[in-house]
Amino acid sequence: MNVNKRTSSIAREINSSFFFNKFKSFFNVDLLLVLASFGIFFYRCYKSIPADEFLESIDFRGNDYTNLTLLITTDLSIYDFPMLDYLYSVGTLLFVILLYEIINLLGSLAYTSRIRKELKPLNELALQAEAISEVPLDSTKFEELEKAILKAEDKNGVSVSTGDEDLASIEAALNSLLYRMQEAMKQQTRFVDDASHELRTPIAVIQGYANMLDRWGKDDPAVLEESIQAIKNESDNMKELIDQLLFLARGDNGRQKLTMVSIDLSTIMKEVWEESTMIDQNHTYYVAENKDCCIIGDSAMIKQSIRIFVQNAAKYSAPGNTIKLSVDKTDTKVSYLIQDEGMGIANEEISHIFERFYRSDEARNSSTGGSGLGLSIAKWIIDAHKGSVEVISRQDFGTRFIVSFDRA
Repeated sequence: MNVNKRTSSIAREINSSFFFNKFKSFFNVDLLLVLASFGIFFYRCYKSIPADEFLESIDFRGNDYTNLTLLITTDLSIYDFPMLDYLYSVGTLLFVILLYEIINLLGSLAYTSRIRKELKPLNELALQAEAISEVPLDSTKFEELEKAILKAEDKNGVSVSTGDEDLASIEAALNSLLYRMQEAMKQQTRFVDDASHELRTPIAVIQGYANMLDRWGKDDPAVLEESIQAIKNESDNMKELIDQLLFLARGDNGRQKLTMVSIDLSTIMKEVWEESTMIDQNHTYYVAENKDCCIIGDSAMIKQSIRIFVQNAAKYSAPGNTIKLSVDKTDTKVSYLIQDEGMGIANEEISHIFERFYRSDEARNSSTGGSGLGLSIAKWIIDAHKGSVEVISRQDFGTRFIVSFDRA
C-alpha cells in the first residue's frame, strides 16, 4: 500500500474537525445576520405605523415565500407587509456572503493541502505506527532482542544484532545508546586513572621528604628546611589539582553555577593584565584595550579562563618574552586574544590540548608540565558560555588563542 496516498486516523480527525468548525462558524454568522436583518425589516415596518395607534399582535399569513406576509394588528387597523420586500432588500447581501463563504472553503482546501504537504513526514510516521500497532505481537522477537542486549553488556564493542529486519531500527537506536554509554564509561575510567596517577606523584614526594625528615631532619637544619619547603610545594600542587578535579566534576554533573550578567570583556582583560604584571616580572605583558565589548557571562569564570591562557603562555615562554593580551569586536562577536612567543605546539597535538590531563611530551618532560587540566577547564568555561576557541601555533614561534562570544 502506498503510504503517501493515505492519511493517518489522526490526520483525518484533524481535517474533519477543521472543516466542521468552519461550517459551524459560517452557520452561526449566517444565522446572526438573518436575525439582525429581519429585526431591521420589522423595525422599519413598525415605524411606518401611525404613532397614535397601539400594537396589539404580530402574525404571518401565506403558504409559501411568494405570498408570505407580515401582519401587524393595532387597535385601529391591520397592516400587512409582503416578505418579498424583505427578501429583495437582503437578497444581494446574502448572495455576497454566500459567495464569500464558498471562496473561503475552497481556500481552506488549498490551505489544508499545503499543511498536509508540510506535515507529510509526520503523516508517514503516524501511518507506520498504525501499521505496527496492527501487527500481532510476536513475543519471541523481543526475547531475542533482550538476549542480544544482555550479550552486548558483557564487553565493550559488542553491538545488538538479532538479524530480524523488523527490529533493525530498534537495534540501530540501541547500538547508538550502547556506544555512547561505553564511551562515557571509558572516559570516566580514564579520568579516574589519570587523576590517580597525577595524585600519586605529589603523595610520593611528600612521603619521601617525610621519611628524610624522620631520619636526618631532626638534627640537620638544611635537610629540615628543604623538606618543609618541598612538602609545602607539593601540598599546594595537590590542592590545586584537587580543586581542578572538583571544578570539572561539578561541571560534568551540571552543578557548576554561573551568574550570567552583562560584562565588559575589555575591563576584565585589563584586570588580568594588571595582575600578571604584578606577580610575573620575568615576562613583558602588553594589553590592547577596546571600548563597548560587552557579553553576557559569568565575570569570575571568564576571568578564570583568561588567567589560564595567560599562565599557560607564561609557563611555556622564555624569560623576557612578550605576552600580548587584546580584545576585539565585530557587529555580532566579541573576542579576546592571548599570544605568546613560546615554544609553540606541534600541529598533531593542537587537537588534543583541551583533553583532560593531556600534555605534550616536551611539556611533560619539562619542569613546568603542570597537571594538564588548565586548558580543559578553560574550554569548559568557553563552552558553558556558548563561545568558541581558535588555536594558531608554530613551533619555536609561539601560540595564539582567540576566544569568541556572542555580543551582548
